[in-house]
Formats: sequence, C-alpha cells, structure tokens
Amino acid sequence: MDPIRDRRADLLDAALAVGVTGLVLADALLGQPRPAPLDYALLSAGSLVIAVRARFPRTVLLVSLVLGLAYLSRVDPGAVAAVPVLIAIYTAVSVGHRLLGIAVVVPLMVFAVLDNLAAEGGTFTAGAIQDAILPVGWFFAALVLGEVTRHRRAYLRQAEQRAAEALRTREEVARRRAEEERVRIARELHDSLTHQISIVKLQAGVAIHLARKRGEEVPDALLAIQHASAEANKELRATLEVLRDDKSDKSTACTHGLLALPTLVEQARAAGVTAKVTVDGDTTGLPSDIDTAAYRIVQEALTNVARHAGSGEASVRVGVTAGELTLRIDDNGSADPRKPPVPGVGLLGMRERVTALGGRLSAGARPGGGFTVEAALPLEGKLA
Repeated sequence: MDPIRDRRADLLDAALAVGVTGLVLADALLGQPRPAPLDYALLSAGSLVIAVRARFPRTVLLVSLVLGLAYLSRVDPGAVAAVPVLIAIYTAVSVGHRLLGIAVVVPLMVFAVLDNLAAEGGTFTAGAIQDAILPVGWFFAALVLGEVTRHRRAYLRQAEQRAAEALRTREEVARRRAEEERVRIARELHDSLTHQISIVKLQAGVAIHLARKRGEEVPDALLAIQHASAEANKELRATLEVLRDDKSDKSTACTHGLLALPTLVEQARAAGVTAKVTVDGDTTGLPSDIDTAAYRIVQEALTNVARHAGSGEASVRVGVTAGELTLRIDDNGSADPRKPPVPGVGLLGMRERVTALGGRLSAGARPGGGFTVEAALPLEGKLA
C-alpha cells in the first residue's frame, strides 16, 4: 500500500470527523431544550470516532451507534444527529461488511417507523408516514450507497488487474520475441561469419606451414592474420553464447580490458600501425563494463587508424581519476580538418557504448592534421 495515499486518506477522515462534529454540535445548540454536558460529550465522541472509520469500520459503526442511541435516550434529537451513524453505515458496507450494515439498518428503520407511530398515538396517519419516510430513506440510502461504492471499488480493482495482466502479457511477448530474434541472429552469425573466419584462420595456418616448410620467412602480416582470426573466432563464439542464453553473464562476451593494451598495440603494429600508450593512474579494479568499453574504444580507434590514416602512427593516453576514466587517441594521418568525420559504424558503436555508460565522446580531425578520439567514462559510485 502507498503510505502517502494512506496518510492523505487519514487526514481527509480526520477533517470529515471534525466537520461532522461541528455540524451536530451546532444543531444541538440551536435546538430546544439545550442538551446537558453529557449529551454534548456523547455527540462529540460519536462523531469524532469517524476519524478512524477506514481502519476500523465495524468498531466505528458499533461505537457511533451505541453513543447515538445513548444520546437519543436522553434527548429528542433532530435528523442531523443521525449523520455520524449514516457515515459509519456507509463505510462498513462499502468495505464489504454488508450483513453488519443490514443488521444495523433494518432495526433502525423499524425503530424510526414505530417511534413516529408512537408520536401519533399508534395510528397510521399521513403525518406519521411522512415523518417516518425521511429517516427510513436516509438509512436505506446509506446502505445502498455503500453497496454501490463496494461494487465500484471491486470493478476498479478488476480493471487494474486486467491492465496489469495485459501489460505483463505484452512484456512476455516482447521478451519472447527478443529471445527468438537473438537466437536467429546467433544462428545466422554462426552459419556465416564463424564459418568465414574459420576459413581465414585455416588458410593463414596453411600458408604459414608451407612457408616454414620451404624454409622461407613467414611475413608478419600473415602471422597477424592468423592471430587476429583466432581472436575474432574466440570472441565471436563468446558473443554467440550470450545471444543464445539471456541469463548468461554478458561480461564473458569479452574478457579484454585495459590490461590487454600491450597485446592490442602489438596487433596494431602487425597491421602497420605504430602506437604508443601512456597510462596515468591505476587501471586495475575498474568495473568490467567500463574496462571493456575502454578497450573497445581504443581497439576501434586503432583499427580506424590502420584503415584511414596515411602515416599509421598513433598515441593512446589513458587517465584514471577518482571521478572518471579518460581516453585520448591521436594519429597524425592525412585527415582533412575542414571535413567533418563520416559517422560510420565504428564511431556509432563507440558513441553508443559511451552514452550507455553515461559518458561523453568527441571525435574529429585536428587542425594540424590527423584525427582525435576523446572519451570520458564516469567512475563515481562504481569503484569499490
């Protein structure tokens, strides 16, 4: 239950109790003869108890009824004095105590009729019938209104349950479709990309074996192809496991982090890129998502250098503070500073990674030539 809503309801009931108390006391003061102090106490107690009607509906009904009858036995009250009892009847019936409400209302209606008949000498005169209609109608209206409110609340609860069930069903359908789509993607990747990478690895291995068999020096590019294809095949299989099993640990899709930068630099050098790495701070103990994202950003930036930069030289700077992890990758290639970078898949992937972690990314040509990629990933609240 919502505590704020409960508190608001309690305040409204308290305000209602105060208002009803003021109403019945004012009616008693204006009536003749004036009630005694005990009568005022009975009226006040029977009205103020309404403040807890939502929490104790049956108790409130019985207390207001007993105090009301006690007041009635001492004073000939007006119709306003019955308001606390009417509210208590409505409350009890509206929360489901229908039999209790009927057990209270029926005797009160009979009593009202008999009391008016006694006032007319026990005969069914027009005046006696008219005087009895008003209190009987009030008690009956309180009973019916409480029952209508109970049905309305039950209908609203059912509507809320149906809406929640519909939402849950939509979420389950969406989840099932997402799982089916992941399995389909994993199947397509396995049947196409994994096969092609395996062929590349196999052909590179055959070429290396033949070169060594003939006593020739194996080209560095060929060794790089063999190593890169083996790494790509391993990472792709790990990614396929994540796609096929939503409950698996997604961090297993990539076991690389900033500690693997030396290996990444060697791979870049084999691809023709000379890279220098500078690390300022401790990169151990970083959150796995931050560590993996940083590695991937550097990897993609060096790959772009190999593809697009003219000189194939780059510098990687890593900074770790208490608040964030910063990355800067520069190359002195032939990128034209007057032309904005084309947002390819690589840059888009880097930006998506950084955005998902709440960081910021900038990429563009430098005024003096070359290209720069800068990223900042927040660490506050993530480090142990």
